[in-house]
Amino acid sequence: MSLRAIIRGSGSALPQRCVTNAEMATLVDTTDEWIVERTGIRQRYLAGEGETTSTLATEAARKALEAAGIDAAKVDLIVLATATPDQTFPATATLVQHNLGCNGGIAFDVAAVCSGFLYALATADSMIRTGMAKCAIVIGAETFSRILDWEDRTTCVLFGDGAGAIVLEAQDVDETDPAAPGVIATRLHADGAHNELLYVDGGPSTTGTVGKVRMKGREVFRHAVTNLANVLREVLETSGHDASEIDWVVPHQANFRILDATARKLDLPAEKVVVTVDSHANTSAASVPLAFDTAVRDGRIKKGDLVMFEAMGGGFTWGASLARI
Repeated sequence: MSLRAIIRGSGSALPQRCVTNAEMATLVDTTDEWIVERTGIRQRYLAGEGETTSTLATEAARKALEAAGIDAAKVDLIVLATATPDQTFPATATLVQHNLGCNGGIAFDVAAVCSGFLYALATADSMIRTGMAKCAIVIGAETFSRILDWEDRTTCVLFGDGAGAIVLEAQDVDETDPAAPGVIATRLHADGAHNELLYVDGGPSTTGTVGKVRMKGREVFRHAVTNLANVLREVLETSGHDASEIDWVVPHQANFRILDATARKLDLPAEKVVVTVDSHANTSAASVPLAFDTAVRDGRIKKGDLVMFEAMGGGFTWGASLARI
């Protein structure tokens, strides 16, 4: 028997304002047809006054705790993935911790952009396996609209705001049992040589400003398909599972063409891939947990399913994780 991090529940949160492609066309030189053809995105949610990364993260965390049937007082670890914190410091996770009323445990942020949730999940999983924590909330939350250049139609149409969260709890399992629940294997990577392909042109120690998102989409697409396919194979090899055994793939929701190309490269049927990019656009670190919660709540993902999470973000960072629900 050994300790595993078991996914007990999930939750998500979106801002009140939904912005369709038609409305985007009134804000920037674009069309619904152009956006849908190139990305698959039809709408996104944008944070308004009083809506911040911490408020969205708190709402998602509360829903995840409710779904798990676990009281916030039991939580001893919060790992929050975000590229858009409420403040430079302290960590936005500490604000969520205070909002939930579980002060005194461990709480910190992880910065790996769109791969952030995978990095946060791996961190929480490791801390649970080593006994440093028994009950964790892992969150991906973003207000990416606040770092967009609204005059750059190649980037501002791609992103949205939101949050997703899962509750992990330590449990002794027989890891030789293929049906044993929990996080099975995770692999993470980074390559800072590609900084200029997807980045924000500002920061406290350089410009003293927040900066705006800059991206070379064609190059990012090429790297994304290759890196994601490779890391998925790596996790499958590590876990001893075959791609045919996967019930669901929950990918980072960046672009429908990336999702489709990655699935085809691994011979995964399209119907096994959870797609929410049309409804939520790219919510960076929030996109994987947001998509997961959507699929859990609509009944697609069920207890006992084998689920692969995967993402790639700016920098570059990328990773994948396999879990039995």
